[in-house]
Amino acid sequence: MAIRSPYPHPMPPAGPAGLRHARWWQRRAIRAAALVTLLALSGLVILALVREQTGTEGFLVGLGLATLPVPLLVAAFRWLQRVQPGPWRNLLFAFAWGACAAALIAIVANSFATRWITTATADPTSADTLGATVIAPIVEESAKAAAVLLVFLFRRREFTGIVDGVVIAGVTATGFAFTENILYLGSAFGTDQINGGTGLASVTAATFFVRVVMSPFAHPLFTVLTGIGFGIAALSADRQSWRRVLLPLGGLLLAMGLHALWNGSAVFGDYGFFAVYAIFMLPAFGLLTWLVIWTRQRGLRIVRAELPAYAIAGWLTAPEPYALGTMRARTLARDYASYTQGKAAARTVAQYEAYATSLALLRHRGRKGRAGADFVVRERELLHALWERREAARPALAYAARATAPVLVPMPPPYGYPQQQPQYRYQYQQQHQQQHQQPYGYPYAQPAMPYPAYNPYRG
Repeated sequence: MAIRSPYPHPMPPAGPAGLRHARWWQRRAIRAAALVTLLALSGLVILALVREQTGTEGFLVGLGLATLPVPLLVAAFRWLQRVQPGPWRNLLFAFAWGACAAALIAIVANSFATRWITTATADPTSADTLGATVIAPIVEESAKAAAVLLVFLFRRREFTGIVDGVVIAGVTATGFAFTENILYLGSAFGTDQINGGTGLASVTAATFFVRVVMSPFAHPLFTVLTGIGFGIAALSADRQSWRRVLLPLGGLLLAMGLHALWNGSAVFGDYGFFAVYAIFMLPAFGLLTWLVIWTRQRGLRIVRAELPAYAIAGWLTAPEPYALGTMRARTLARDYASYTQGKAAARTVAQYEAYATSLALLRHRGRKGRAGADFVVRERELLHALWERREAARPALAYAARATAPVLVPMPPPYGYPQQQPQYRYQYQQQHQQQHQQPYGYPYAQPAMPYPAYNPYRG
């Protein structure tokens, strides 16, 4: 090991005594097949229910219009994850869960609850209002939060902080809003077919403007609050079990509250919708956007702070911590690899950047005492992954570091410049700068090691 954890953890037992044969229901293939089957069945059922309510023509119209904001929203959430990209399978699962399973749960539960309230109170109007402002937020946010919980429990290594929680929650809510928009837009089209509404005065155009143009971020905004709760819980130490329970629960309650406020905006009068939109939705959207971008920049600062230790030990070259800690240099490294070695090399560099970021965040959690019991094993896996990709990544990162490093301002000598003529003083400054310049434009001085670092991969 090049770098040891400041909080050592016992290694798992090795050899036959430490092996356990997984039962058939614990195998990954069985779990994956069961999950795919569940989502596929949910998708078929939700497809039949939506088509029954909208008709075939309304379903096709709603499907076409509801698809428009999906690529933009998914691309926005993927952009937030550029520092440490997560696997696409998590995003596909989150979107499928939101569009199929969560939507099916919401339709069935909301319909049942509304009918039960109508029967109990004999007041359909009050039942619809109560269902929209109380029942729907609880049911829908709980159904969407289930996807975040499953990723948090079963993909723990890939769920490392707030950004991961925001992305998984946002993509889940995007899938849910996609199915819901098909239903609403398809029903609006059916209403126009009956009433003869066309053009901008139609119900379809009004529904499209409200749901797709003005508030495509509404459902993602609600569920992102739950994702933030899970993200903060992922940063907590194992011994802080109360935070792992209370923080996600608090985020879920906030999501339900904001969702209820949004659904109940019509109760506040003719301008209630616009008042809630301006006073609550837009500021909340801006605040959460700032929080996520700040968290992403914090991740880059952690990369710049933690990776020099691995550069000293020989796992990384001197310019890599700087290049990996700036998005401009990362992008330039991928472009350089693609131009000189092809797209496969660019993908390798992107993987190298992702593994290096995971390594820096893992070491940061280890220093804070928040790493799991598999810290040493995980660190070794990440270092091995970096070492396997070094041939393609190192030249690209070195080029990116030289191209993006800031100009160094030479520090004056400790006793000042000698009292010489101005032209000689300028020559002294130039000589001093050349003597203190770092290789490859790397602007950080490397501290000396009291002992040689061990790297088993060094030839």
